[in-house]
Amino acid sequence: MCGIVGYIGRQEATSIIIDGLRRLEYRGYDSAGIATLNGGRIEIRRAEGKLINLEKVLRERPVHGPRGIGHTRWATHGRPSEINAHPHYAGGIVVVHNGIIENYLALREKLRGLGHSFRSETDTEIIAHLIEQHFKETGDFETAVRRGLGEVRGAYAVAILCEREPDKLIAAKSGSPLVVGQGEGEFFVASDIPAMLSHTREMIFLEDGEVVVFTESGMQVTDLAGATVVKTPKTITWSPLMAEKGGYKHFMLKEIYEQPRAIADTVAGRLLEEEGDVYLEDLRLGNAELQSLQKIFIVACGTSWHAGLVGKFLIEKLARMPVEVDIASEFRYRDPIVAPSTLTVLITQSGETADTLAALREARGKGGKTVAVCNVVESSIARESDGVVYTHAGPEIGVASTKAFTTQLVALFLLALRLGRARETLSAEDCRKLSAELLTLPRKVEEALELDAVIEEAAKIFMGASDFLYLGRGNQYPIALEGALKLKEISYIHAEGYPAGEMKHGPIALIDEHLPVVIVAPQNDTFEKVASNMEEVRARAGKVIVVTNGDGDNLREMADIVFTLPSIADELMPVLTSIPLQLLAYHIAVLKGTDVDQPRNLAKSVTVE
Repeated sequence: MCGIVGYIGRQEATSIIIDGLRRLEYRGYDSAGIATLNGGRIEIRRAEGKLINLEKVLRERPVHGPRGIGHTRWATHGRPSEINAHPHYAGGIVVVHNGIIENYLALREKLRGLGHSFRSETDTEIIAHLIEQHFKETGDFETAVRRGLGEVRGAYAVAILCEREPDKLIAAKSGSPLVVGQGEGEFFVASDIPAMLSHTREMIFLEDGEVVVFTESGMQVTDLAGATVVKTPKTITWSPLMAEKGGYKHFMLKEIYEQPRAIADTVAGRLLEEEGDVYLEDLRLGNAELQSLQKIFIVACGTSWHAGLVGKFLIEKLARMPVEVDIASEFRYRDPIVAPSTLTVLITQSGETADTLAALREARGKGGKTVAVCNVVESSIARESDGVVYTHAGPEIGVASTKAFTTQLVALFLLALRLGRARETLSAEDCRKLSAELLTLPRKVEEALELDAVIEEAAKIFMGASDFLYLGRGNQYPIALEGALKLKEISYIHAEGYPAGEMKHGPIALIDEHLPVVIVAPQNDTFEKVASNMEEVRARAGKVIVVTNGDGDNLREMADIVFTLPSIADELMPVLTSIPLQLLAYHIAVLKGTDVDQPRNLAKSVTVE
């Protein structure tokens, strides 16, 4: 959620840090701050609200120096305010922090007993005072950081400066993401890759319990006990331009239009057409291990959970294996039955989602195998899983996920093909046919995007509605859920997704002339039953918006608006039907004047429980 950027080098730190924080705005925040260290003196500037407020403060009262740390805060402990904004300072120590310190009340009472007083309502200020206390006792900055963090329970990613050792910047992590960037004679640290992409592509990904000490001459990584840890840099292939708007009004719209390319990149090099099979380079589970599986859990949060619901249909149909889909925040608390013959598939765009990471550790702790479906190389969940199916969506900046979702669907389709071939439930010929369909998908997504202008006109009609109902059957039910989620995330209109067959079990009571009902109805085995649901909505004067494929003319008497898509294999149809729902949500939100890329109260990567 919150964003961290730190810099040590020869340039002015302020502009680098502010630029980095701007590239992390998608994470969600309610205040911002910066601290620089120059000539042994720390200067701090903070502001409530958006970065523009902090930039105004800096124009009036600039700060200087070649070392600095910055932060965008999403409130956990303490209301959004300037006094609660990071960085926090105590006795020459200044800290920025992502995460939650679970034992902060006990630590605060202990520190008060030692004479410390506190200015903010945050748990973060505790860290600055802890390090100050240990510095008094040891006289050494590095030792003080390690001992202070050793007393902390909870999740943290921190960057720290000290007035009495001004040549150093120290960072550490446990449970919250932190990435190091290596430049020429300079180092960067940030909570996510885009903050540093314009400066370097050489990244080091810290593990939990690791501490990195930067000076202008180099860096050293240790554990909390001080033992040296050897780290190997990874080269990130994303270009800085991939994280820019590229002429689009919003990141979300840009990312909607990037989906043909993202899907093509996710498929590239993975189809073995002659063999009628799939190659997943980082899966790391051979045929014998895949054949030994007896059950699959799919675990995820939010949009990724909706992708998992589609994945259940794909795997059960193509690999003939039982699949359960769990919301990650519920998985480990129900004491799931996991065995060595169980595979848990963790779906996450960022690879840092706290509840999904906890579910991964629960499954591994019980002896099961794990595979991540993930967009970010070397993220925590990717590193800790037995195997990974990477999506290749590139950086997704908009909080409301679009291209990450559709590439997750494609990755799950590829995984289902691989399982089906390994388990011999899918013939080579059938795999070739489905692969051929998959290769047409990017072009058909482009055709779906051609509905944009028509969808924008529909948005003008329905933007005033206070509620929406989304309906779908089979593998389109998760798309109804996803369409409703997109609308409420960015337009703040209440929306519900339901299986169409459940309409008579409650939601039908809501239908009147004011309620738009979006029905996802491709021409498949359930089409006639969904058409009956349309009739039921029309009989109660509800407004019907239909997403279908093929010949939509036969629906125009039953529907107010029809969005007609190209046809594709039913297993891949959820990718296409999601496109109009993304565009509908986007255009309604724009017309209502909401903050499309940074909707209120939401964060891109939820890294605390």
